Amino acid sequence: MLNSKEDLTRDQALDLLEDFAVRWLAHDGLWFQAIEKKRGLEEAVELDIEAWKIFTVLEAKRIMKFLGLPKDGGLDALERALKFRLYAFINVQECSRPDAHTLIFKMKDCRVQSARKRKNMPDHPCKPVGEVEYSLFASTIDSRIKTSCIACPPDPHPEEFYCGWEFTLNDA
Repeated sequence: MLNSKEDLTRDQALDLLEDFAVRWLAHDGLWFQAIEKKRGLEEAVELDIEAWKIFTVLEAKRIMKFLGLPKDGGLDALERALKFRLYAFINVQECSRPDAHTLIFKMKDCRVQSARKRKNMPDHPCKPVGEVEYSLFASTIDSRIKTSCIACPPDPHPEEFYCGWEFTLNDA
């Protein structure tokens, strides 16, 4: 029987970290569904955007502090930080660098979208939230980074990923 966090093995701590991420995502989804049920999808998205405007900046700053990343650390800092977002522990994501000024991020398996797909539901229309979330996360890591959407529901996306984002570093 575990009595405290000090009693955890490394594997148990990693399992707990994943469980924390699942619980956080469940709360986020339940909150969204409660607003959607009471006020409709449009208002739920508007309120979700407002929450993400604050949360994504907070998350980026906390990750930067935790990892010791410098302010304006460029695409290398962003790529590292993306691996430490809460949902990075429960989703499958991929980064690639087609050139020195570009980072491509793809959410290959999204827990939310995969669950909806299993239930024969349409994709959750997360693009308006994603545009705010990813652009503010990236600009918090480095103010020179610009973000553009490659694909994100409700827009069509290829089978191999749910959403894709391009981050461009302007050194000037």
